[in-house]
Amino acid sequence: MASPAERYAAARRRGAAAGHLDRFVADSPFLLDDFQVRGCEAVAAGHGVLVAAPTGAGKTVVGEFAVHLALATGRKAFYTTPIKALSNQKYADLSTRHGAAQVGLLTGDSSVNGEAPVVVMTTEVLRNMLYSGSDTLTGLGFVVMDEVHYLADRFRGPVWEEVIIHLPDSVQVVSLSATVSNAEEFGDWLEQVRGPTEVIVEEHRPVPLWQHMMVGRGVYDLFVEQVNAGGLNDRRTGPDPRGTGPGEAVRRLNPDLVQAVAAARDVGRGRSGGPGRYGRRLDAGAPGGRHGRSRPLTSGRGGDSGSREATQRPARVGRAEMIQRLDRDGLLPAIVFIFSRVGCEAGVDQLLAGGMRLIPPAEGVRIRRFVTDRVSALATEDLQVLGYDVFVEGLTRGFAAHHAGMLPTFREIVEDLFVQGRIRTVFATETLALGINMPARTVVLEKLIKFNGESHVEVTPGEYTQLTGRAGRRGIDVEGHAVVLWHPRLEPETVAGLAATRTYPLTSSFRPTYNMAVNLVATVGHQRAAGVLERSFAQFQADRGVVGLSTTIRHNQDAMAGHDEAMTCHLGDFPQYARLRAELSDAEKRATRHRAADARAEISDSLRRLRPGDVVWLDRGHEPGLAVVLTSPDRAAAPGSGRPGNDDARGNRGDSRNLPPHGDRVCVTLLTHQARVRRVDPQDAGQPLEPVGRIVIPRQFNPRNSRSRRDLAATMRAQVHSTRARWPGPAPDREEPTTRRSHQRDRRREELRAQLRAHPCHRCPDREQHARWAERWWRLHRQTEDLRRRVESRTHSVARVFDRICNLLIELGYLDPPGEQVTPLGRRLRGLYAERDLLTAECLRRGVWDHLDPASLAAAVSCLIHEPRREDADPNPPQPNADVSAAFQEMLGIWQGLAEREARHALPVAAAPDAGLALVVHRWAAGQRLGMVLRDSDLAAGDFVRRCKQTVDLLDQVAEAADGRLRATAGAAVSAVLRGVVAADRLD
Repeated sequence: MASPAERYAAARRRGAAAGHLDRFVADSPFLLDDFQVRGCEAVAAGHGVLVAAPTGAGKTVVGEFAVHLALATGRKAFYTTPIKALSNQKYADLSTRHGAAQVGLLTGDSSVNGEAPVVVMTTEVLRNMLYSGSDTLTGLGFVVMDEVHYLADRFRGPVWEEVIIHLPDSVQVVSLSATVSNAEEFGDWLEQVRGPTEVIVEEHRPVPLWQHMMVGRGVYDLFVEQVNAGGLNDRRTGPDPRGTGPGEAVRRLNPDLVQAVAAARDVGRGRSGGPGRYGRRLDAGAPGGRHGRSRPLTSGRGGDSGSREATQRPARVGRAEMIQRLDRDGLLPAIVFIFSRVGCEAGVDQLLAGGMRLIPPAEGVRIRRFVTDRVSALATEDLQVLGYDVFVEGLTRGFAAHHAGMLPTFREIVEDLFVQGRIRTVFATETLALGINMPARTVVLEKLIKFNGESHVEVTPGEYTQLTGRAGRRGIDVEGHAVVLWHPRLEPETVAGLAATRTYPLTSSFRPTYNMAVNLVATVGHQRAAGVLERSFAQFQADRGVVGLSTTIRHNQDAMAGHDEAMTCHLGDFPQYARLRAELSDAEKRATRHRAADARAEISDSLRRLRPGDVVWLDRGHEPGLAVVLTSPDRAAAPGSGRPGNDDARGNRGDSRNLPPHGDRVCVTLLTHQARVRRVDPQDAGQPLEPVGRIVIPRQFNPRNSRSRRDLAATMRAQVHSTRARWPGPAPDREEPTTRRSHQRDRRREELRAQLRAHPCHRCPDREQHARWAERWWRLHRQTEDLRRRVESRTHSVARVFDRICNLLIELGYLDPPGEQVTPLGRRLRGLYAERDLLTAECLRRGVWDHLDPASLAAAVSCLIHEPRREDADPNPPQPNADVSAAFQEMLGIWQGLAEREARHALPVAAAPDAGLALVVHRWAAGQRLGMVLRDSDLAAGDFVRRCKQTVDLLDQVAEAADGRLRATAGAAVSAVLRGVVAADRLD
């Protein structure tokens, strides 16, 4: 317990903090909302705080007060963000408010005034500081964790939990999150690991958001309100996102919208028909104009003289026409979310082709001067490669694209101009919704399907809320608007469900890593490290789940006792009879599975026999027809590795030692007759694949080059002249293999049937009634055993993974045999934070890169950060020279050895290195111009710059960890890569 003097001192600090809060509120340019005041009061009281509020609600005010309090009390404040763009933006905001001398910036590629009392940084930078014991942490009083819901991110989320766990107890943590449904659970965990924490949840949007759908030229409200006069008997046609009682307003799906969609479908089918009585749409002359509207766009009341035209037009308008409509109705500026980079660029092209101008020509001239100044450091030749002319022409007319494939400098220009209100429309991918402060009056969603890197998936309610949350600028707009474009496969009910859902749980993605393990052992020792990991949010959620599972187990046991009594039989032991029945049922199911396994084995055998150049006929998939084999199955990708096969695609097998065994799973890479690269495993094939012909694959064939793919597909079609009758049809039925094991299974089933018939209970007249209770008992028994296994797997689950990682590190010599001390190898691993941290350490250990020159080293290191999208994977990427090729092959061999060890220790297998970037990185590091670097490459400029910066980051780590010549080479490689467009957006 604190002494009286300590309590008195604490009370004085709280009193002083309250005075600082009064001054902060008085200096605020706007009146603070209640949730903002409560958050600031919690900070002033010395508590941690979690603020969960919608995008644009103003939750960052609480973080800004923590910064204010730090400066007023002589302490430091760190403001952490998940992405560099948001760090840059926040650095600019705080520098404007407190002065450049008081604020610093630390990101992966920028270091500005890092010892300032207020430092903005990415979360990874703070994590690295904590593990290294940086002196910069001295005097730290506050850490603001903006966008803390990022801890659910699969790749970067674990860093947030590491920071929260390892920060000194004296540091107050201010967590700012989007609205999540389990904020209280997250707050409970914060209180458990950080001490008193106040949870503040705000669901009210300061700027109301109206939801709409655009059908043809008509813009319709998604919901209409009506008074709920009779409670549950009130008629509704859509979901109501709020609990309401009699006399309160409820929201239901707009019947005008439903009718408009039905009419549009009729027009699409070629049927005639007018709008009927529900053809009403947005009245362009409604009050509000360009300065914000005072009511929903449409309410389902009143007429609309243009409704017949709207329903008889095509169901979906073009982008230019859509923007014209929004501009006419005062709904710009707008962000149009298109889940495609190509689509974003096409949006700009379409507006340019239509001669659209959204801003005055004089403003366009000023924008051109602004852009010219911002890109002055870039070479004219590089600007032409980057499509600069189209980019600047769109900006001078008031519109632009924004996506991760753009040069970062271009993206920042778009962000600055849009925030200043100087351009009116941005076509963007979802990356724009990730934290960057770019609100608009209107947000448009073209589709509700996006590609997640592996497949096309539906937008989740949380993503929908994050995207539409950009609509409505506080202090500028009276209300915001979200517009979803209708198409024939989209039902209004689907949009209503997304808009109404309020369940967005925050789930931990925390997992121990090799780097984390050696850092924990080095700082707190093995035993204490396990306890530290037990404090993670991941284990907290797992333990809470165990409580619910244990309750279910108890309920199941009570029910099983009742079932046991109900199946009592006067002729004998019915539970024994029931066990025989259950065992026989299980044996029959196993036999079915074995037959299916035999069929899969037959398909697998056929795939193993295929060689590059074999032509097969595919009956399964979206494009049945001829396909040519590009890679042999023993070189195909490992599950989850992201690594394609490495055959030379010219009939040569290659060295299969570079990949670890993966059971019976085989996979071949094919080129279809439609010139698409496709990987096929036994499930995809559906039947054995046998060659129907053979062609020679040219040595210069490049599967990433569309022209190469088309040429090879044409060659295949031309050379394989067999008729369709010769293509293999469905696999003929084959007899079940008569192996000794299958005979044994057959005999066991016959024995069980005999025992069942001989059992006394088999003759019971109530046998089937007893059996029904027995089946319920067995169902509960299986469920209960499964629950027990889940409880066992969740209890201390994080610590068990940590122990397995430490055992592997002991085996490799990074920890001493007891696992309590870090060896010299382990100290090197402590500074390697890459995704493939252990593979990087092993490459250093074995001198894989010692003989390389700077450009070749950069190319080799790029193989450790490149993870291509599945459809872009090149099974045989070109290499810049023999040295890089040899180094890459050695890296693959090391990875295979590690993968085998990881599998043996029941650890996830890390992704294999990928040489898809090696050639372009080598060209760039060797000093070539951007146009020459990206020739014959589908890599976008933004992706190229991002990968180069990741390569530079890893090269920096290599330089710190290496000795002698390699350290100097790594430093030279950093300088070689960090030039031109790669260095253009770095802050000095």
